[in-house]
Amino acid sequence: MSRIANNPVTIPSGVDVNIVGSLITIKGSKGELSHDIHPLVKVEQEDNELKTTVNNNSKTANALSGTTRSLMQNIVTGVTDGFERKLEIVGVGYRAAVAGKVLNLSLGFSHPVAFEIPEGITIETPSQTEVVIKGIDKQQVGQVAANIRAYRPPEPYKGKGVRYSDERIIRKEAKKS
Repeated sequence: MSRIANNPVTIPSGVDVNIVGSLITIKGSKGELSHDIHPLVKVEQEDNELKTTVNNNSKTANALSGTTRSLMQNIVTGVTDGFERKLEIVGVGYRAAVAGKVLNLSLGFSHPVAFEIPEGITIETPSQTEVVIKGIDKQQVGQVAANIRAYRPPEPYKGKGVRYSDERIIRKEAKKS
């Protein structure tokens, strides 16, 4: 069995876990998330821990057990603490502002970019060049951040564009004459 799947997921106080067939629903202070468990993997609740086991000893089941364990950990973390991703906007005249359920981006195009904020996600702009994306679903937070970054990825010569706050851009040297 996967070494990751051997570690149980501890359930903090204030989190309710409900397992019905292959559907697991986890409720916490931030919200509720559910996940459909693969038939090759079984998740059991013992006291305040979730344990994953495999139904057969195939390579696929072994891999899925570790994946399922990681997904359960992400769901428990999401409903208790939530996830956030920070983006930085670098460039002269590049800025962002939130208006209702729309993120307005000025990224050097001839038109402003209006990004529709999906359900379950909150976006804040502490300054004109910072964007903070928050939510309880780790996958959704990362996907929204990637979609915003895709409008103007950082370019390697001047570093202009939308980048993750922890991203390091490898700069290229300009053309020599």
